[in-house]
Amino acid sequence: MAFGERLYSAVKQRGNPVLVGLDPRLAQLPGSLTDGVDPSDFVSAANAYRQFCCDVIDVVAPLVPAVKPQAAFFEQLGPAGMNALGAVIEHARRNQLIVILDGKRNDIGSTAKAYASAYLGESSPWKSDALTVSPYLGGDSLEPFVESCQSNDAGIFVLVKTSNPGGGHFQDVVDSDGKAIYQRVAEHVESLALATADSSGYGSVGSVVGATYPEQLVELRSAMPHAWILVPGFGAQGGSAESVAGAFKNDGAGAIVNSSRGIIFAHARTEYAQFGEQNWQRAVEAATRDMIEALTAVIA
Repeated sequence: MAFGERLYSAVKQRGNPVLVGLDPRLAQLPGSLTDGVDPSDFVSAANAYRQFCCDVIDVVAPLVPAVKPQAAFFEQLGPAGMNALGAVIEHARRNQLIVILDGKRNDIGSTAKAYASAYLGESSPWKSDALTVSPYLGGDSLEPFVESCQSNDAGIFVLVKTSNPGGGHFQDVVDSDGKAIYQRVAEHVESLALATADSSGYGSVGSVVGATYPEQLVELRSAMPHAWILVPGFGAQGGSAESVAGAFKNDGAGAIVNSSRGIIFAHARTEYAQFGEQNWQRAVEAATRDMIEALTAVIA
Protein backbone atom coordinates (compact mmCIF):
# COMPACT_ATOMS: atom_id res chain seq x y z
CA MET A 1 0.00 0.00 0.00
CA ALA A 2 1.42 3.40 -1.00
CA PHE A 3 2.21 5.91 1.74
CA GLY A 4 -0.65 8.31 1.01
CA GLU A 5 -3.18 5.54 1.38
CA ARG A 6 -1.47 4.05 4.44
CA LEU A 7 -1.57 7.37 6.25
CA TYR A 8 -5.16 7.96 5.19
CA SER A 9 -6.16 4.53 6.53
CA ALA A 10 -4.30 5.06 9.82
CA VAL A 11 -5.95 8.43 10.43
CA LYS A 12 -9.39 7.04 9.63
CA GLN A 13 -8.84 3.99 11.81
CA ARG A 14 -7.83 6.07 14.83
CA GLY A 15 -10.44 8.70 14.07
CA ASN A 16 -8.09 11.63 14.57
CA PRO A 17 -5.08 13.38 12.95
CA VAL A 18 -2.82 13.68 16.01
CA LEU A 19 0.91 13.21 15.48
CA VAL A 20 2.95 12.84 18.66
CA GLY A 21 6.45 14.27 18.44
CA LEU A 22 9.17 12.42 20.32
CA ASP A 23 11.62 15.16 21.35
CA PRO A 24 13.40 13.88 24.47
CA ARG A 25 15.31 16.40 26.58
CA LEU A 26 17.15 15.05 29.60
CA ALA A 27 16.31 17.98 31.87
CA GLN A 28 12.57 17.55 31.25
CA LEU A 29 12.29 13.79 31.60
CA PRO A 30 10.55 12.42 34.70
CA GLY A 31 12.94 12.01 37.60
CA SER A 32 12.29 8.27 37.77
CA LEU A 33 14.06 7.93 34.41
CA THR A 34 16.97 10.28 35.11
CA ASP A 35 17.95 9.42 38.70
CA GLY A 36 21.67 8.75 38.66
CA VAL A 37 22.08 9.72 35.00
CA ASP A 38 25.15 11.85 34.34
CA PRO A 39 24.46 14.17 31.36
CA SER A 40 28.03 13.63 30.19
CA ASP A 41 27.46 9.87 30.11
CA PHE A 42 25.94 9.57 26.66
CA VAL A 43 25.12 5.88 27.03
CA SER A 44 23.04 6.30 30.18
CA ALA A 45 21.35 9.40 28.75
CA ALA A 46 20.52 7.51 25.55
CA ASN A 47 19.05 4.67 27.59
CA ALA A 48 16.84 7.19 29.38
CA TYR A 49 15.71 8.62 26.03
CA ARG A 50 14.92 5.16 24.71
CA GLN A 51 12.92 4.17 27.79
CA PHE A 52 11.04 7.48 27.89
CA CYS A 53 10.07 7.42 24.21
CA CYS A 54 9.04 3.77 24.33
CA ASP A 55 6.91 4.47 27.40
CA VAL A 56 5.25 7.37 25.55
CA ILE A 57 4.60 5.07 22.59
CA ASP A 58 2.95 2.51 24.87
CA VAL A 59 0.48 5.19 25.98
CA VAL A 60 -0.32 6.83 22.64
CA ALA A 61 -0.27 3.82 20.28
CA PRO A 62 -3.94 2.92 20.89
CA LEU A 63 -4.97 6.56 20.44
CA VAL A 64 -3.12 8.17 17.50
CA PRO A 65 -2.03 7.16 13.98
CA ALA A 66 1.60 8.28 13.99
CA VAL A 67 4.66 9.46 15.90
CA LYS A 68 7.50 11.75 14.86
CA PRO A 69 10.90 11.14 16.44
CA GLN A 70 13.16 14.19 16.19
CA ALA A 71 16.56 12.87 15.07
CA ALA A 72 18.55 15.80 16.48
CA PHE A 73 17.89 14.96 20.12
CA PHE A 74 19.25 11.46 19.57
CA GLU A 75 22.14 12.57 17.37
CA GLN A 76 23.48 14.87 20.06
CA LEU A 77 24.24 11.77 22.14
CA GLY A 78 26.41 10.25 19.43
CA PRO A 79 26.36 6.53 18.54
CA ALA A 80 24.50 5.61 21.73
CA GLY A 81 21.78 8.09 20.84
CA MET A 82 21.43 6.71 17.34
CA ASN A 83 21.09 3.19 18.74
CA ALA A 84 18.33 4.52 20.97
CA LEU A 85 16.61 6.13 17.97
CA GLY A 86 16.67 2.81 16.14
CA ALA A 87 15.09 1.08 19.14
CA VAL A 88 12.38 3.77 19.38
CA ILE A 89 11.50 3.43 15.70
CA GLU A 90 11.36 -0.35 16.03
CA HIS A 91 9.10 -0.10 19.08
CA ALA A 92 6.75 2.29 17.31
CA ARG A 93 6.52 -0.01 14.30
CA ARG A 94 5.78 -3.01 16.55
CA ASN A 95 2.90 -0.96 17.93
CA GLN A 96 1.60 -0.37 14.38
CA LEU A 97 2.27 3.35 14.38
CA ILE A 98 3.36 5.22 11.28
CA VAL A 99 6.82 6.65 11.92
CA ILE A 100 7.74 10.03 10.44
CA LEU A 101 11.40 10.72 11.13
CA ASP A 102 12.05 14.43 11.54
CA GLY A 103 15.53 14.78 10.10
CA LYS A 104 15.10 17.57 7.53
CA ARG A 105 17.59 15.88 5.24
CA ASN A 106 18.65 16.67 1.69
CA ASP A 107 21.60 17.00 -0.65
CA ILE A 108 22.24 16.47 -4.35
CA GLY A 109 22.81 13.46 -6.58
CA SER A 110 24.21 10.33 -5.01
CA THR A 111 24.16 11.88 -1.53
CA ALA A 112 20.42 12.51 -1.69
CA LYS A 113 19.99 8.95 -2.93
CA ALA A 114 22.02 7.69 0.05
CA TYR A 115 19.83 9.64 2.49
CA ALA A 116 16.71 8.22 0.85
CA SER A 117 17.96 4.64 0.97
CA ALA A 118 19.07 5.09 4.59
CA TYR A 119 15.75 6.27 5.97
CA LEU A 120 12.80 5.35 3.80
CA GLY A 121 10.82 2.16 3.90
CA GLU A 122 10.82 -1.20 5.58
CA SER A 123 13.88 -2.38 3.68
CA SER A 124 15.98 0.61 4.80
CA PRO A 125 18.32 0.50 7.83
CA TRP A 126 16.18 3.01 9.77
CA LYS A 127 12.81 1.67 8.56
CA SER A 128 10.95 4.96 8.89
CA ASP A 129 7.72 5.33 6.95
CA ALA A 130 8.43 8.95 6.07
CA LEU A 131 11.09 11.64 6.39
CA THR A 132 11.04 15.43 6.53
CA VAL A 133 13.07 16.94 3.69
CA SER A 134 14.38 20.40 2.82
CA PRO A 135 13.67 21.61 -0.76
CA TYR A 136 16.25 24.37 -1.00
CA LEU A 137 18.74 22.54 -3.18
CA GLY A 138 16.18 22.43 -5.97
CA GLY A 139 13.84 19.98 -7.66
CA ASP A 140 16.54 17.52 -8.69
CA SER A 141 17.52 17.05 -5.05
CA LEU A 142 14.02 15.72 -4.31
CA GLU A 143 13.96 13.20 -7.14
CA PRO A 144 15.93 10.45 -5.33
CA PHE A 145 13.56 10.72 -2.37
CA VAL A 146 10.48 10.49 -4.59
CA GLU A 147 11.92 7.44 -6.36
CA SER A 148 12.62 5.79 -3.04
CA CYS A 149 9.10 6.60 -1.84
CA GLN A 150 7.60 4.91 -4.85
CA SER A 151 9.75 1.78 -4.62
CA ASN A 152 9.41 1.44 -0.84
CA ASP A 153 5.83 2.62 -0.16
CA ALA A 154 7.25 5.48 1.88
CA GLY A 155 6.67 9.22 2.06
CA ILE A 156 8.39 12.56 2.46
CA PHE A 157 7.22 15.86 3.93
CA VAL A 158 8.82 18.86 2.24
CA LEU A 159 9.36 22.07 4.20
CA VAL A 160 7.05 24.67 2.66
CA LYS A 161 6.08 27.21 5.38
CA THR A 162 7.73 26.44 8.69
CA SER A 163 6.43 27.45 12.11
CA ASN A 164 9.56 29.19 13.44
CA PRO A 165 9.52 33.02 13.66
CA GLY A 166 12.41 33.41 11.22
CA GLY A 167 10.97 31.11 8.59
CA GLY A 168 9.81 33.99 6.45
CA HIS A 169 13.36 35.31 6.03
CA PHE A 170 13.70 33.18 2.91
CA GLN A 171 10.28 31.56 2.48
CA ASP A 172 8.37 34.84 2.11
CA VAL A 173 10.75 36.43 -0.40
CA VAL A 174 8.79 37.38 -3.53
CA ASP A 175 10.27 36.69 -6.96
CA SER A 176 9.94 38.76 -10.14
CA ASP A 177 6.62 37.07 -10.98
CA GLY A 178 5.11 38.14 -7.69
CA LYS A 179 5.16 34.73 -6.03
CA ALA A 180 6.72 34.00 -2.65
CA ILE A 181 9.33 31.25 -2.43
CA TYR A 182 7.03 29.14 -0.25
CA GLN A 183 4.36 29.34 -2.97
CA ARG A 184 6.86 28.13 -5.58
CA VAL A 185 7.82 25.23 -3.32
CA ALA A 186 4.14 24.40 -2.80
CA GLU A 187 3.57 24.27 -6.56
CA HIS A 188 6.40 21.78 -6.93
CA VAL A 189 5.19 19.70 -4.01
CA GLU A 190 1.72 19.51 -5.53
CA SER A 191 3.15 18.35 -8.87
CA LEU A 192 5.04 15.55 -7.11
CA ALA A 193 2.05 14.65 -4.96
CA LEU A 194 -0.20 14.45 -8.02
CA ALA A 195 2.33 12.28 -9.87
CA THR A 196 2.45 9.81 -6.95
CA ALA A 197 -1.22 9.95 -5.94
CA ASP A 198 -2.91 6.66 -5.05
CA SER A 199 -6.50 5.57 -4.52
CA SER A 200 -6.79 7.80 -1.44
CA GLY A 201 -6.23 10.86 -3.64
CA TYR A 202 -3.00 11.72 -1.83
CA GLY A 203 0.55 11.28 -3.04
CA SER A 204 3.74 10.11 -1.36
CA VAL A 205 4.99 13.71 -1.21
CA GLY A 206 3.52 15.91 1.48
CA SER A 207 4.36 19.30 2.94
CA VAL A 208 5.20 20.93 6.26
CA VAL A 209 3.17 24.06 7.02
CA GLY A 210 3.22 25.58 10.50
CA ALA A 211 0.21 26.04 12.75
CA THR A 212 1.43 29.58 13.43
CA TYR A 213 0.37 30.67 9.91
CA PRO A 214 -3.39 29.94 9.72
CA GLU A 215 -4.00 32.11 6.65
CA GLN A 216 -1.25 30.36 4.72
CA LEU A 217 -2.61 26.99 5.84
CA VAL A 218 -5.89 27.79 4.10
CA GLU A 219 -4.05 29.04 1.02
CA LEU A 220 -1.73 26.05 0.83
CA ARG A 221 -4.47 23.50 1.47
CA SER A 222 -6.10 24.80 -1.71
CA ALA A 223 -2.79 24.92 -3.61
CA MET A 224 -1.82 21.33 -2.73
CA PRO A 225 -4.99 19.22 -2.94
CA HIS A 226 -3.06 15.95 -3.39
CA ALA A 227 -0.53 16.51 -0.61
CA TRP A 228 -0.76 15.58 3.03
CA ILE A 229 0.10 18.54 5.25
CA LEU A 230 2.15 17.98 8.40
CA VAL A 231 1.33 20.83 10.77
CA PRO A 232 3.88 21.56 13.52
CA GLY A 233 3.55 24.30 16.11
CA PHE A 234 0.43 23.11 17.94
CA GLY A 235 0.38 23.88 21.65
CA ALA A 236 3.78 24.96 22.95
CA GLN A 237 4.50 27.11 19.88
CA GLY A 238 1.13 28.82 20.02
CA GLY A 239 -0.95 26.92 17.48
CA SER A 240 -4.53 26.05 18.43
CA ALA A 241 -7.20 23.76 17.05
CA GLU A 242 -8.86 26.74 15.40
CA SER A 243 -5.62 27.90 13.77
CA VAL A 244 -4.98 24.49 12.16
CA ALA A 245 -8.53 23.92 10.91
CA GLY A 246 -7.66 25.33 7.49
CA ALA A 247 -5.22 22.49 6.85
CA PHE A 248 -8.06 20.00 6.46
CA LYS A 249 -10.33 19.28 3.55
CA ASN A 250 -14.09 19.33 3.88
CA ASP A 251 -14.12 15.62 4.77
CA GLY A 252 -11.74 16.23 7.69
CA ALA A 253 -8.77 14.53 6.00
CA GLY A 254 -5.52 15.71 4.49
CA ALA A 255 -3.51 16.86 7.49
CA ILE A 256 -1.74 15.54 10.57
CA VAL A 257 -1.07 17.88 13.48
CA ASN A 258 2.03 17.50 15.63
CA SER A 259 2.41 18.16 19.31
CA SER A 260 5.67 17.31 21.04
CA ARG A 261 6.35 19.08 24.35
CA GLY A 262 2.66 19.65 25.07
CA ILE A 263 2.08 15.90 25.19
CA ILE A 264 5.29 14.16 26.18
CA PHE A 265 6.04 16.59 29.04
CA ALA A 266 2.41 17.08 30.04
CA HIS A 267 3.22 16.18 33.65
CA ALA A 268 4.96 19.57 33.95
CA ARG A 269 1.91 21.52 32.74
CA THR A 270 -0.33 23.07 35.39
CA GLU A 271 -3.50 21.65 33.87
CA TYR A 272 -2.17 18.13 34.41
CA ALA A 273 -0.41 18.75 37.74
CA GLN A 274 -2.90 16.48 39.53
CA PHE A 275 -1.16 13.44 38.08
CA GLY A 276 2.23 14.32 39.51
CA GLU A 277 5.57 13.28 38.11
CA GLN A 278 5.18 9.70 39.29
CA ASN A 279 2.10 9.30 37.07
CA TRP A 280 3.57 11.12 34.09
CA GLN A 281 2.20 8.57 31.61
CA ARG A 282 -1.33 9.33 32.75
CA ALA A 283 -0.63 12.99 32.03
CA VAL A 284 0.56 12.01 28.52
CA GLU A 285 -2.68 10.12 27.95
CA ALA A 286 -4.83 12.98 29.24
CA ALA A 287 -3.04 15.55 27.08
CA THR A 288 -3.34 13.32 24.02
CA ARG A 289 -7.05 12.80 24.56
CA ASP A 290 -7.58 16.54 25.08
CA MET A 291 -5.79 17.30 21.80
CA ILE A 292 -7.86 14.69 19.98
CA GLU A 293 -11.05 16.23 21.36
CA ALA A 294 -9.99 19.75 20.43
CA LEU A 295 -9.09 18.80 16.85
CA THR A 296 -12.11 16.62 16.16
CA ALA A 297 -14.34 19.48 17.31
CA VAL A 298 -13.05 21.75 14.53
CA ILE A 299 -12.79 19.22 11.69
CA ALA A 300 -15.92 17.17 12.27
